[in-house]
Amino acid sequence: MLEVTAMSISPFSLIGSLLRWLFKAVVLLWVLAALLLVALRWIDPPTTMVHIERRVQATIHDTPYEEHYKFIPMSQISPNLQHAVVAAEDGRFYQHHGFDWHAIQLAAQEDMDGGRTRGGSTLTQQLVKNLFFGTGRSFIRKGAEATLVPVAEFALGKRRILELYLNVVEWGPGVYGADAASRYHYKTSARGLSRQQSAQLAAVLPAPLTRQPNRMNRYTSVILRRMHQVGW
Repeated sequence: MLEVTAMSISPFSLIGSLLRWLFKAVVLLWVLAALLLVALRWIDPPTTMVHIERRVQATIHDTPYEEHYKFIPMSQISPNLQHAVVAAEDGRFYQHHGFDWHAIQLAAQEDMDGGRTRGGSTLTQQLVKNLFFGTGRSFIRKGAEATLVPVAEFALGKRRILELYLNVVEWGPGVYGADAASRYHYKTSARGLSRQQSAQLAAVLPAPLTRQPNRMNRYTSVILRRMHQVGW
């Protein structure tokens, strides 16, 4: 009788059970991520998925790795850098609610034309990606990211989103955040960055492992022009 009962279990039932458990696990992970975003309103993150990913990569490839990361309040970050990053990465940061549909359309059109010159991701999207998903690209990751962006916008607000972004974003090999970037590239504090230095740092954000601030003259000029246009 036991053998008959075991044999009568359908493979479809097993698949259904596995899918239900998988769905519950995904929902649980999403809830945990959402709760972490709420907590980040008051707690500074000790690390991010990008930081962890870089450490793992260095271990796997047996390459030297030294992490430079110190979280500092917005009051210790030059307004020049705040403005330069917004101008470079998300010009409509203070107008949208997490997604800049105009920028997404432009990026899609440029992809179709065969020459992408800008990204469509907002600072909020980039922050969520940095915190939870690392540097990988997939439709699943994009979908999960999209569901957490409204949570970040609602729970954190624009000022905290920008503060978190400036502190955790990658600015070079093992270099994370405004404090580490300013000391690594210019031997100064984040508070003391000039307009030119800030624009140079913002210019490397799309490819921080390969770009050097002092070699980004053309894009630096574009960022400075954008800052001037909005009165920064």
